[in-house]
Amino acid sequence: MWEEFRNFAMKGNVIDLAIGVIIGAAFTPIVSTLVANIMMPILGYVTAGIDFSSLAVTPIEGVEIKYGLFLNAIIQFLITAIALFFLIKAINIARKPAPAAAPPPPTQSEIYLKEIRDALVKGKA
Repeated sequence: MWEEFRNFAMKGNVIDLAIGVIIGAAFTPIVSTLVANIMMPILGYVTAGIDFSSLAVTPIEGVEIKYGLFLNAIIQFLITAIALFFLIKAINIARKPAPAAAPPPPTQSEIYLKEIRDALVKGKA
């Protein structure tokens, strides 16, 4: 059972997933800061100073629906998705295998053999 678990854990996909989760966890504070300190103030300026994080509706006393925080989360998700898309696209470009080298030119003996073959075919016709 231990051997089977080790084989499963050492498969490439599991390790790739673990690395992706770790990088994603490290990437989250960067995106949070980008959204909170750069994107949202710009968006607030464009929308005449509306602070999305403070947007809320109070339908009943004591009940507050904070849809502004939800908007922040959606924007943060979209920025994260776009950033990861470009990151994965760059990784895929870097991973592309080098183009195959051109096959070496035929050796002199191969050229002679082709000439002999062509002569034989021509002679039979």
